[in-house]
Amino acid sequence: MADLTQEEWTKKLSEDSNAVILDVRTPEEIEEGIIKDAMHIDIYTGQAFVDELQKLDKSKNYYVYCRSGNRSGQACAIMNSLGFDNAYNLQGGVLEWEGDLS
Repeated sequence: MADLTQEEWTKKLSEDSNAVILDVRTPEEIEEGIIKDAMHIDIYTGQAFVDELQKLDKSKNYYVYCRSGNRSGQACAIMNSLGFDNAYNLQGGVLEWEGDLS
């Protein structure tokens, strides 16, 4: 897992043809907007969260975010323990996001 600043995260993401953006916020938080093309899996669903992660392609590079960067950091750690080699946490989450939300 790597904690990346918004600048590092967006630069790496823009250069990555094998990227998946993963939003781990709650459905209520998603209503406030989501980063374009992000998939959503709520980390607060417990085992269901882990079950959904296990369905994902481990060969992809995952760019993970939440509201502040804490839950996405936890999600990246869980992903690493499940065998995901490339999970990148957006430090500061959408609270510090300067890009568009849809």
